[in-house]
Amino acid sequence: MPPIAEEVDIGRSAEGAEIRRKAGELGFDAVGFARATIPPDRQRNLREFLAAGEHGSMGWLAERAGQRSDPAELWPEVRSVISLGLSYAPAGDPLAGLALPSRGNISVYARHRDYHDIVKGKLKHLAQFIVSRHGGAAKVFVDTAPVMEKPLAQQAGLGWQGKHTNLVSRRHGSWLFLGEIYTTLKIDADAVHADRCGRCTRCLEACPTAAFPAPYRLDARRCISYLTIEHAGPIPLEFRKAVGNRIYGCDDCLAVCPWNRFAQAGREAKLAARAELDAPELAALARLDDAGFRAMFSGSPIKRIGRNRFVRNVLIAIGNAGARSPEAEALRGDADPVVAEAAEWAVAQCAS
Repeated sequence: MPPIAEEVDIGRSAEGAEIRRKAGELGFDAVGFARATIPPDRQRNLREFLAAGEHGSMGWLAERAGQRSDPAELWPEVRSVISLGLSYAPAGDPLAGLALPSRGNISVYARHRDYHDIVKGKLKHLAQFIVSRHGGAAKVFVDTAPVMEKPLAQQAGLGWQGKHTNLVSRRHGSWLFLGEIYTTLKIDADAVHADRCGRCTRCLEACPTAAFPAPYRLDARRCISYLTIEHAGPIPLEFRKAVGNRIYGCDDCLAVCPWNRFAQAGREAKLAARAELDAPELAALARLDDAGFRAMFSGSPIKRIGRNRFVRNVLIAIGNAGARSPEAEALRGDADPVVAEAAEWAVAQCAS
């Protein structure tokens, strides 16, 4: 392992400016430096979230909670965190598809290539540049690692965690993909970003399933993003009508944030929305078998949930559309019991 660097202040020095400039050249829209620590109140919030069972079936959140709460538990040598953001702000209204009941609405972040691969590639390039120029060692993380990305991003000055628990940026609104570089270098930290939500509660009021028990607190078990992506079983009956035609994720709380008015459309070409994922026809999606699903969603984050879970979501949307569906009727005998149950429900809704 490379030796741990001496404590050097490069955050606001010429070297720090060089790192920021390189990040911009790689396409990042935001960059900041933070100490490798999580504030005690955010650690407490995580403990309370897990103790209340509000993480639902996402057991991996509890299993590695210690590493989330303390970056040094994940990597003992870490001294600083470089937090980076990549804008995926949509060019148009992200909720426009909700008015088209015969079509599916896919969360903005999943209408293009899998961002994990894109962001991680950029992070690796930046980490290699930093090590080659300044020494030390570095590790890169994007979403799937046990890293509290949003608190670290706020510590690094990228934005603040809004009342919907997501990061909000004054320049990019609620539309930033986050990634981190953990480094053994001692970097001068940027100022922590202040909370600028004020008295606004639009995000809380917009939630179709009332998934926010209080500001800054999310009960994932009620969240449509959780229900359509992470949840493997039948979607609870009490939430099905509220799901509407959302077949993968939900952007409602993000889209209504007033800070989005300052956001310019994301400039990363690899994150341009695929035309076939902009309000796709539900009937066509319901006819997908496993091979067809894999082919359609190759390179997409949607692929990871598999055909059965995805078609379950499509059937809920078909039921909510209320029109007779030969596709739903045909799936009543599907080999997957969750799909078959969703098909039965959809047929019943269309007949009522």
